[in-house]
Amino acid sequence: MTMLILGLILFLGVHSTRIVADGWRTAQVARLGPNGWKGAYSVLSIVGFVLIVYGFGLARQAPTFLWTVPTGLKHVASLLTLVAFVLLVAAYVPRNGIKAKLHHPMILGVKTWALAHLVSNNTVGDMLLFGSFLLWSVFSFRAARARDRAAGTVYPAGTLGATLITVVVGLVAWAAFAFWAHGAWIGVRPFGR
Repeated sequence: MTMLILGLILFLGVHSTRIVADGWRTAQVARLGPNGWKGAYSVLSIVGFVLIVYGFGLARQAPTFLWTVPTGLKHVASLLTLVAFVLLVAAYVPRNGIKAKLHHPMILGVKTWALAHLVSNNTVGDMLLFGSFLLWSVFSFRAARARDRAAGTVYPAGTLGATLITVVVGLVAWAAFAFWAHGAWIGVRPFGR
């Protein structure tokens, strides 16, 4: 668990600078320059991510189970991850109605993804990984909305076409991940054996 915890601290710590130290972050961007900041941020994020993947892999080899997950919750998790994929795509498709309404769909996608995995998994490693991401996403969303209010940010209205593209691409990405990539990359198939 040590590697997983270190990875979470590093990865989520780097991603929390705008939550807990926005002024410090602004000073570092000014000191290092935008590219210097992005470079340091990227290197620390990648190291944290690698530690998370490695640490979670180790935790999965000797899991400590906390309870039995009812089958129905696995179906709830599948539906939640579908929503998470649509939210993730909404962060990138310009002028879609989802982003126009929610403002920070990627953070909400992470929150939904983490919740889906918390309700459908039952080990200490799962609780640590997905619980950490859920907690981070709650505080990150709150901080992002506060920054929007302080800056008077206005998001452009969405169009029907962009919103439909967002939903279709999200559904296709979810299906590809749920029916193939999750099993191939993570070793767990959400559907089938």
